[in-house]
Amino acid sequence: MSETAVVILNFNGKDFLKKYLPSVIQYSTEAEIIVADNASTDDSVAFMRGKFPQVKLLVNKENAGFAGGYNWALSQIKASYYVLLNSDIEVTSNWIDPIINLMKSDKTIAACQPKIRSVFQKDRFEYAGASGGFMDQWGYPFCRGRIFEQLEKDIGQYNDAREVFWATGACLFVRAEVYHDLGGLDKDFFAHMEEIDFCWRAKNKGYKIMVQPASVVYHVGGGTLPKSSAKKTYLNFRNNFMLLYKNLPQSRLWQVFVVRLFLDGLAGMRFLLQGNFKDTKAIIKAHFYFYGHLGILKQKRAQLTQRKVSGIYYGSIILAHFFKRINQFSHLDKKKFS
Repeated sequence: MSETAVVILNFNGKDFLKKYLPSVIQYSTEAEIIVADNASTDDSVAFMRGKFPQVKLLVNKENAGFAGGYNWALSQIKASYYVLLNSDIEVTSNWIDPIINLMKSDKTIAACQPKIRSVFQKDRFEYAGASGGFMDQWGYPFCRGRIFEQLEKDIGQYNDAREVFWATGACLFVRAEVYHDLGGLDKDFFAHMEEIDFCWRAKNKGYKIMVQPASVVYHVGGGTLPKSSAKKTYLNFRNNFMLLYKNLPQSRLWQVFVVRLFLDGLAGMRFLLQGNFKDTKAIIKAHFYFYGHLGILKQKRAQLTQRKVSGIYYGSIILAHFFKRINQFSHLDKKKFS
């Protein structure tokens, strides 16, 4: 059994594998590297077998999405720590040890992420994770270094290792025992926010989620679904409702949902006024999915623990950003963080 297994879930990502897998091989000598192919329809499998025969390859017969694909792959891999690594990540020297050492120092750390910078602007944070994820009281995620589309320049302002609310699924270090004890990722999410749901479930069980900026990686982002995709809008709104319903404490559940119905309506109107009719339709579709699956979600909620946890910003990130013009995490009111 390996101590650390770096697992890259691939779907039609031959070009990413060709470009970024060499950096993973070069800088991950202390870990086992596995590529799990999620029923790609390009020639990723043939490419891997021909170009990287030294890398272990798992081939799924169906595309189970990010969540289902990783659950399938990790059920076959024995290790103390898993690294769920996107195929569009460029790693750097000494990217593994700082995080593994931090997790070894505290058994209550369930998951951790490195600092995520952009491949295209290497001095700036990248959207999917930056230097650790947080959430406001109404369920909107943001990061140290990224508020909505505003990406900060990295000048070392968030270099401290600290507890956060969620760690990015683009490069997620997770304690294998905790991963399996929690049932892995929720496959019904398919893709997007399943890592936030996992981190929230872990925190509800008393575990910590951390960021260790001593480890740095670079992320392309939007490799599978571009930010302008209506499907991505649908998954983001649908999955956000699902994770809120599953994990919010009872005392805040209905208050949050009443406010979110209003805010999602405003978001739909905003898309409509911008001429993005498909995005408005995606929000409506996401809500109907949630209502139609409420029975299943009730069963899931009943099996989970819900409690007040740290890492939540008890303010509105929408109000702070769009009305108060706050574009930097460090400018948010620290007294509003739990």
